[in-house]
Amino acid sequence: MSREMKKTALVLGATGGIGGAVARKLLGRGWRIRALNRDAERAMGKEPAFEWVQGDAMNAGDVLKAAEGVGLIVHAVNPPGYRDWDKLVLPMLDNTIAAARAFGLRIVLPGNVYNFGPDALPAPTEESPQHPVTWKGAIRVEMEEQLKAAAQAGIGAIIVRAGDFFGPGATTNSWFSSALVTPGKPVGTIKNPGRHGVGHQWTYLPDMAETMAQLIERADRLPSFAVYHMDGFWDADGMQMAETIRRVAGGKAKIGRFPWWIVPLAAPFLPLMREIKEMRYLWKVPLRMSNSRLTAELGNEPRTPIDEAVKATLVALGCLSEPQHPQTAAAVIGHSLQGGR
Repeated sequence: MSREMKKTALVLGATGGIGGAVARKLLGRGWRIRALNRDAERAMGKEPAFEWVQGDAMNAGDVLKAAEGVGLIVHAVNPPGYRDWDKLVLPMLDNTIAAARAFGLRIVLPGNVYNFGPDALPAPTEESPQHPVTWKGAIRVEMEEQLKAAAQAGIGAIIVRAGDFFGPGATTNSWFSSALVTPGKPVGTIKNPGRHGVGHQWTYLPDMAETMAQLIERADRLPSFAVYHMDGFWDADGMQMAETIRRVAGGKAKIGRFPWWIVPLAAPFLPLMREIKEMRYLWKVPLRMSNSRLTAELGNEPRTPIDEAVKATLVALGCLSEPQHPQTAAAVIGHSLQGGR
């Protein structure tokens, strides 16, 4: 494989939050980015630095054609809004694996905590049993099993699991944007879905993208099936994320409770509410994945200071129109002593 091919990545899902973030990180490191999209011309207008290829991740031929001449595939494509997840996710991965097998490529997959059921809590490791209690979690487990089988057959795989996403480009179905704040509106009331005293794990998208980029660049020294956990931002008492939002937004917002009572009423009609109902257990008990394996490999986990990360997220969501700063240096120091990053 030529150096040019080795430094070219095919990104499936480059218009999405994590796919786009990883693509931009790799681009900044001198990689060429090839991206598959059903409307390549429109996508090129938004991100002209990528090489856009017309095609659909559900079409095996399109993926195979796009994968010719690249060095790896970042599989970050997901159906929007949870629609037809059970019908589309595994076939798309099948197409990626087939293309990787045809050209001898490594696959990189962003993962999450859905694989784990209550029996793996509160501190699942990379090898913890995966007994999810949701159908989406079961699909996640199957995705990883397929990649593990592919790795055993000679196709390398890197999986990075992380907590709930937030950051510029994160889906509007994220907990940050669908619960804590309202996109497009100033921060007035912060609806915290957590329980006081129950920790929760968050991940800033640019930090995850940087982590994945660093692992990709040392892929040749990694195991054929390499799985890593990120620590991200650990909200130790379930209140720090809400308090950070309030502080960054100027300190005047109220912190209220997320209206969990409405979820079972809306679940029969809204796919997102069905997902929220199924995943509520992750807000009732703490889940903190250790990043010890990751830091053993990278030395340090990429971390953006939490106030900076939340500010960028609020600006991107249209909740903050002007640059805001933490109220005092003492507030920042105090937050750091409490575990803020």
